[in-house]
Amino acid sequence: MSIVLALPKGRILDEAGPLLARAGIAPAADYADESSRRLRFPTNHPELDVIRVRSFDVATFVAFGGAQIGICGGDVLMEFDYQEIYAPLDLGIGHCRISVAEPKDDVHTNFASLSRIRVASKYPNLAKKHFAARGIQAEIVELNGSMELAPGLGLSRLIVDLVQTGSTLKANGLVETDVIAHVSSRLIVNRIALKTRPDEVNFWIEGFRKALAA
Repeated sequence: MSIVLALPKGRILDEAGPLLARAGIAPAADYADESSRRLRFPTNHPELDVIRVRSFDVATFVAFGGAQIGICGGDVLMEFDYQEIYAPLDLGIGHCRISVAEPKDDVHTNFASLSRIRVASKYPNLAKKHFAARGIQAEIVELNGSMELAPGLGLSRLIVDLVQTGSTLKANGLVETDVIAHVSSRLIVNRIALKTRPDEVNFWIEGFRKALAA
């Protein structure tokens, strides 16, 4: 039975390419082709397959054993906090931050005077925890994308979203007002697989460790 490595679609997939190469992993050529209909790809190692899934789904595939290892953003790990996942390595890719933003033309929100606030985010757990720490109950409007539209269209006063350069916020009239966390991508492992298939899983952990040192 093959070890399955779950990779996220998009920017992190591109950034992971050189790291995979240094780890000695060469997936089928179309693994990075977003137009490819395939989702599971063989590699140059007969015992290792790669799957390409949504970034939020990498942690779920690994937590529930559909994949034994994966590359996952720290934002996803913080949002879901799966106990079934062990994250041994920071891979040093996918650097960004989870931030609070609001319309730049308005007076900044006075949180000291608030007990409730509406927030648009794809990170409901993170957002609630962040505002609860300030004594504020956050009503979350869950969106999977286009978060920057929410304040202007009256869905919410604030957004909590992933920010890399801040250019999308700026283009949509928003300003970053608080950084909840700086994140990067990590190698993650299913804890049960680590116990039941230790030689195979540890082989790939060490492969990525050596790739980081190269």
